[in-house]
Amino acid sequence: MSALFQPRYIPFLLAIAATLLFASSLTMMPHEFLLQIGFAVTAFLTIVGVHDLIQKRHAILRNYPIAAHMRFIFEAIRPEMRQYFFESDEDGTPFSRGRRAVVYQRAKMQLDVRPFGTQLEVYADGYEWMNHSIAPRPLAREPFRISIGGPDCTRPYSASVFNISAMSFGSLSANAIRALNTGARKGGFAHDTGEGGYSPYHRECGGDIIWEIGSGYFGCRNPDGTFSAEKFAAAAVNEQIKMVELKLSQGAKPGHGGVLPAPKVSKEISLTRGVPMGEDCVSPAQHSAFSTPIEMMKFIAEMRRLSGGKPAGFKICIGHEWEFLAICKAMLETKIYPDFIVVDGKEGGTGAAPPEFLDHVGKPMRQGLYFVNNALVGCGIRQHIKIGAAGKIITSFDIARTMALGADWCNSARGFMFAVGCIQSQSCHTDRCPTGVATQDPHRQRALYVPDKADRVYNFHRSTLHELAEITAAAGFDHPSEFKPIHISRRISPSEVSTFADMYPQLSEGELVAGTGNPRWAKPWDLADPHSFRAVAR
Repeated sequence: MSALFQPRYIPFLLAIAATLLFASSLTMMPHEFLLQIGFAVTAFLTIVGVHDLIQKRHAILRNYPIAAHMRFIFEAIRPEMRQYFFESDEDGTPFSRGRRAVVYQRAKMQLDVRPFGTQLEVYADGYEWMNHSIAPRPLAREPFRISIGGPDCTRPYSASVFNISAMSFGSLSANAIRALNTGARKGGFAHDTGEGGYSPYHRECGGDIIWEIGSGYFGCRNPDGTFSAEKFAAAAVNEQIKMVELKLSQGAKPGHGGVLPAPKVSKEISLTRGVPMGEDCVSPAQHSAFSTPIEMMKFIAEMRRLSGGKPAGFKICIGHEWEFLAICKAMLETKIYPDFIVVDGKEGGTGAAPPEFLDHVGKPMRQGLYFVNNALVGCGIRQHIKIGAAGKIITSFDIARTMALGADWCNSARGFMFAVGCIQSQSCHTDRCPTGVATQDPHRQRALYVPDKADRVYNFHRSTLHELAEITAAAGFDHPSEFKPIHISRRISPSEVSTFADMYPQLSEGELVAGTGNPRWAKPWDLADPHSFRAVAR
């Protein structure tokens, strides 16, 4: 009961108090009309509040009984008025017609068609579209999947082309993790743990796991914070874990590291991450297990061995280009190839980061993906390595456009957070998430009803892949892997259009190793040293 005495319950508590007051007054003046009206109104509000607390469909109503109805009233206002109550989405359309609305509609299995054509300005700079075929293919019936695992992988993984991107327990609530992983299990797609560790809430639901290992080595660390091969092997052989991923950097704050303050290190987080309670939980800015590209390749090979031959790779937001090319040179020298590389864009989200990192550090996803794909082709090793990509990927067009630039599969955090109920209140860092998604407050996260939100995760994935099948068939293809840069166009001025093939020129196979004459690539290639992440002095 003490949980009710919080500011967010004030409207509900006032309704109860007013109802009791009016009821008491009516015992003395039973025929007073205004008292009868007051009692009816407050009793109705009390009933609404009780219903809000016990219903399971809307998390925000469970956390803000009565008060949260104002949000739904605003949403019911005519579409042309909604822009006054909600900010615009990434593509400039109001919330009601934006990408979040698409996720909510698909997650809830609502009709997501609309009348009167596109609401985007098709002659504005930056407008993009996919070219269709006059000979479309029959709609694919099988879910789109790819096999991940290079020449040294003995247990390749058949992955969906659309998976849940890295989000840690600790950043997300236990119920959010449960809902995401249950949805992944139902839909047969993968759930990346984020660097916060392989938690009990991932384990209990049975969905396919990509275990991400960051610089804190959470879940596989020694008391001094260094990597523990024994603890890693003990967890990595779990059948639920399908791939292991070394995190070099994330898009929202590459090169930054992080600290979870001591007061937030709960007993659950302490056990999951292998860190002591009462002390700051530190993610260093760089790894201690290796210091050169050559050592990094050997560490990835060791991760693959310790996991029993499962696919091992790394995640990176591209910064200095010569550093990634140094990694490529290390692959060529050691003949050790990661099974996959996930390219994270600087537009990726996070619970909290300094504004300078959010706005101005790291390459955006498209430039990073283009660079990584071309670098692997130029080194003649692209065939050994699959590429994933993450960075505001929500719709099927986002997936097709990203695969056209070289990705083999896509990850989404933002879309799946919307599916479990995130309304982008931007209070992740306060521990007061109104929908119970990004909080460790047990009273707030109880509002997130796992079975309902798990179904929404499953529905969003299934509906998005269905739409991907639709646009793939419309382009004349059987699988989205057939999309190439020539198939995506972008308006660069009111009278000029370029395809991605024009905007992102491709290297030829082995061109970097043979010696490229392309000045855009020659300088960073010359600066790259497989024995150091620092540029070669010239």
